[in-house]
Amino acid sequence: MQCEQLTPTEGQEVRQAPTELPRRNFVPPVDIVELPEELLLTAEVPGTLGEQIDVRFEDGELRIDAPVAPRTAGKNFLLEEYAVGSYVRSFRLGQSIDGTRISAEYVDGVLTLHLPKVEAAKPRRIAVRTN
Repeated sequence: MQCEQLTPTEGQEVRQAPTELPRRNFVPPVDIVELPEELLLTAEVPGTLGEQIDVRFEDGELRIDAPVAPRTAGKNFLLEEYAVGSYVRSFRLGQSIDGTRISAEYVDGVLTLHLPKVEAAKPRRIAVRTN
């Protein structure tokens, strides 16, 4: 099918897809749950490859950068609306997170970060002495 064979609806036109779409940044939806030993952060980043996800912790800031790979190689699109770019999100973490023990895993489009608490921030039971 050629573009000339498509009939646009009123007020719209059919255009040939550009050869390269501009890259965009997306804000991934995130859930953060507080557990006794850690904070658990999950972010939806579908369309990314786990080995290309960049998670950094520097100067108290946690940054997620997960690029979405283009799907256009070798295809002749008549219309292309799928956006390419990166999921980008950052968070300022307090002193209660042990940055040296942060870990991450990526399964089925969901990035999970384990943010362990420092010992001083973990809940503890205080013994009460009596005379």
